[in-house]
Amino acid sequence: MKEETHTLDWGMDKLREECGVFGMYDLSGNNVASTIYYGLFALQHRGQESCGIAVSDTFGPKGMSAYKGMGLCNEVFTPEILDGLKGNIGVGHVRYSTAGSSTRENAQPLVLNYVKGTLALAHNGNLVNAPELRRELAYDGAIFQTTIDSEVIAYHIARARVKAKTVEEAVAAAMKKIRGAYSLVIASPRKLIGARDPQGFKPLCIGKRDNAYILASETCALDTIGAEFVRDVRPGEIVTITTAGIHSDTSLCAGSAKEARCIFEYIYFARPDSSFDGVGVYHSRIYAGRCLAKDSPVDADIVVGVPESGNAAALGYSMESGIPYCMAFVKNSYVGRTFIKPKQSSRESAVRIKLNVLREAVEGKRVIMIDDSIVRGTTSNLIVDMLRDAGATEVHVKVSAPPFLYPCYFGTDIPSSDQLIAHNRTVDEICKIIGADSLSYLKVERLKEMAGGLPICTACFTGDYPVDPPEEDIRGSYEK
Repeated sequence: MKEETHTLDWGMDKLREECGVFGMYDLSGNNVASTIYYGLFALQHRGQESCGIAVSDTFGPKGMSAYKGMGLCNEVFTPEILDGLKGNIGVGHVRYSTAGSSTRENAQPLVLNYVKGTLALAHNGNLVNAPELRRELAYDGAIFQTTIDSEVIAYHIARARVKAKTVEEAVAAAMKKIRGAYSLVIASPRKLIGARDPQGFKPLCIGKRDNAYILASETCALDTIGAEFVRDVRPGEIVTITTAGIHSDTSLCAGSAKEARCIFEYIYFARPDSSFDGVGVYHSRIYAGRCLAKDSPVDADIVVGVPESGNAAALGYSMESGIPYCMAFVKNSYVGRTFIKPKQSSRESAVRIKLNVLREAVEGKRVIMIDDSIVRGTTSNLIVDMLRDAGATEVHVKVSAPPFLYPCYFGTDIPSSDQLIAHNRTVDEICKIIGADSLSYLKVERLKEMAGGLPICTACFTGDYPVDPPEEDIRGSYEK
């Protein structure tokens, strides 16, 4: 599920997460579109290709008003558009495409009008059995408007709702059919529903502000709108928010599903001011840095982090080693999704345009550089060269994740193995390719400690998939 837009950070050598979801139900009847917008703004790091909001008025006629488009939240929405979205219940979505093309048709939320009414759905994750479910629906006469697996989920909920007594029963029926990673936020005319897959791959939490309830991918979105954190949605749980309060259905948790949270929420995806199932992301990254200092110490003058997620791990390394932490990189804050990458013939480097080295901080110094990951290796090579060009006498690279060896099928765009620098190469060989004096990775056994002892998914490092992957790599090809 990967597409062509990879320009937010340092080019093609950084990972992307599929999206962020946000839902709100104001029981007092106040409009929620503007608050959903600010919630999405806080989740913008999870997806920069498209965004959307759908709202409904629980005190008025049944139906949804929706607006979505390509771009960042502040590019898509204006005050006039938000004022036109009237309703006290709604869902929002920011997207980075890992399945289906990067087009407006694939932007979310999806709004379905069907025999039992209307629902709006926002989805974070990736299904491993979407192609076969899609074919099954198509043979039954379903006509698809998008190429994303989220529409498969929406169709199954709508079909189950025809016979089910309630929307949440229909969601439960759909969850028994779909396999893979998903956090769902669904608005029906009178209910806000959140659901999380039995493995708990993707985060989802509940918040409250005054007489309104919120569902969000990360706790930082709750902080942004001044809401209090209530709790995380548990793996396999369906929560339904109505005027009667919160109802929980944990019947899907009763099975033998192996919990497997995505470790990259802690390493890279989530904002450092978020927590995920009770474990603070900032603490996790500090801990990873401490582990690197314990497991692979090296003599140096300063420790630096590659912005942004490498910074906390670098601080942790400094705390443990006693080597001073230093700011060595200046990031161009105005380079975003719309950045025009230099042509191959141009002398300008996309990395150098986005990131610059503070010469006075590194000149004549032995530098330990902490980064969150190495995917293809191209960016690491450029950044090491930049440090040397600025006068660093040694560059020792430490990575706060183990080497990537296997692709991900659960919503992270880790490419096929033959595109991974660590595939069929030793650490020493990778070190030579990126031009570092030494290279070390976080040990796999440290990952569970980093996640506070919670069960995690380590498939991209170990090949141990908690859900059987598809027989063929169909990521990004659902439209075929």
